[in-house]
Amino acid sequence: MDILVICLVCGGLFFFTTATIGFLRFPDFYSRMHATGKADTLGLVLCLLGFAIYNFSHEFCWPGLVVSMKIMLVGVFWFLGGPTATHALLRSAFDAKIMPWTKDNRPVIEWPPKT
Repeated sequence: MDILVICLVCGGLFFFTTATIGFLRFPDFYSRMHATGKADTLGLVLCLLGFAIYNFSHEFCWPGLVVSMKIMLVGVFWFLGGPTATHALLRSAFDAKIMPWTKDNRPVIEWPPKT
């Protein structure tokens, strides 16, 4: 069980690290938010899964199960709320006319659409 926990936590730390590198290296707000929104969510869920398994395997009783379930609920709520919050931030940035980066600095789309 400890090997599984170590693999899950190391996998989560790997995704946290890649999200940080993506945040520092990507050129604009949209790609930075994409990197951090996706990788941080996966990294957190993997780490919390490892913590829940570790807690339940070392405290194999009713209180250990309850604490492990609470840890997993935090992961589920983050899994649902993290991408939703990222989408809301990106949408508000787009509505504020922050255009995505392109190599030739042309707008990606015309906004608002002309009908």
